[in-house]
Amino acid sequence: MTFDFSPVWDGAGTLLHGAAVTLGVTAASLVLSCALGLIAGIARLDRRRRIAYAAASLYLLFIRGTPLLVQLFLLFFGLPQFGITLPAIVCAVLGLGVYSGAYVSEVVRGAILSVERGQIEAARSLGLSRAQAMRRVVLPQAALRAIPPLGNEAIALIKNSALVSLLTISDLMHAGEQIISVSYRSLEVYLAVALIYLAMTSAAATALRMTERRLRRGGLLR
Repeated sequence: MTFDFSPVWDGAGTLLHGAAVTLGVTAASLVLSCALGLIAGIARLDRRRRIAYAAASLYLLFIRGTPLLVQLFLLFFGLPQFGITLPAIVCAVLGLGVYSGAYVSEVVRGAILSVERGQIEAARSLGLSRAQAMRRVVLPQAALRAIPPLGNEAIALIKNSALVSLLTISDLMHAGEQIISVSYRSLEVYLAVALIYLAMTSAAATALRMTERRLRRGGLLR
């Protein structure tokens, strides 16, 4: 068996464009997931707020209990039956963001619970309301502690984004399939695609390690 990487070199521009689309979708999805995760994570901290707690719990139950691919298909193929047709890129960002947000919510909840309760009581004794104590004292510390797991979630999002190619989005995976449809060199092209994904996830992992190192040096992270 011989290898022929000429289709990869010829389609390098297409692959790089696909990689840029993948990173863009991942970044937008991560922003959405952090927003949803923050809301759901805080909602699951207080059982006394029954409606918010129940809504957040049902959100986690459905999202974590069903495959991401099914959720993407529900958005892309299911919503049009109700007269709601969204662009493929919007479905991709919504699907990935909502899916990742369920996992981010647990990161947020765990980070908030890791802050010593005495700090909240001290803030309340200084005259701050519970909401002010959460916003000014707890959340800044929790945000720092959440950075490592959030970085891991970003890496997972890069890999999960390969599924959006099934929505006809010209991401990295879709770009590779386009080249294969012309060249019929599946092994070489998929190997190149895998290496580009590896480069992106490795860069994200390196950035995460550098961030953690700096925070530990500054005494901001244990």
